[in-house]
Amino acid sequence: MAYKLVIALAFVAAASAAVVVPAAPVVPAAPVLAKAVELEEYDPHPQYKFGYDVQDGLSGDSKGHVEERDGDVVRGEYTLVDPDGLRRTVTYTADPVNGFNAVVRREPIAVAAPVVAAAPVVKAAPVVAAAPVVKAAPVVAAAPVAAAPVVAAPYVAPAAYVKNL
Repeated sequence: MAYKLVIALAFVAAASAAVVVPAAPVVPAAPVLAKAVELEEYDPHPQYKFGYDVQDGLSGDSKGHVEERDGDVVRGEYTLVDPDGLRRTVTYTADPVNGFNAVVRREPIAVAAPVVAAAPVVKAAPVVAAAPVVKAAPVVAAAPVAAAPVVAAPYVAPAAYVKNL
């Protein structure tokens, strides 16, 4: 056992032995070229207006949005139809003094009833006199039915279960 321990320690010593390798010569680094940075144009008073409106009769999608910005003040409004059938309208403003403020209104959608043309009036068919009532035939009692006697048949076992004698 001691022999195995000596061999294991010899392997550990050999693996951990330092090998001296001469260092590579130091080469001066190439100068780093600075990348030219282009400054983005800054608008101190941004302004924009946009809006859209979707009215899809096939899918029932109905929504819209309008917004405008003048400097640091943003105003807008958007509408959509909620799943419960009410139209939600959100009117909002945002500025550096008051922050973001929104007012939400929910109202039923006014749906116009479809106009249906009246059906033409049809003249009713003439009333026909009913046929005379005929007296029903007399009821005759049926003959008694005799039941056939029930005969029990002897039990015959299947061929696979019959023992050979």
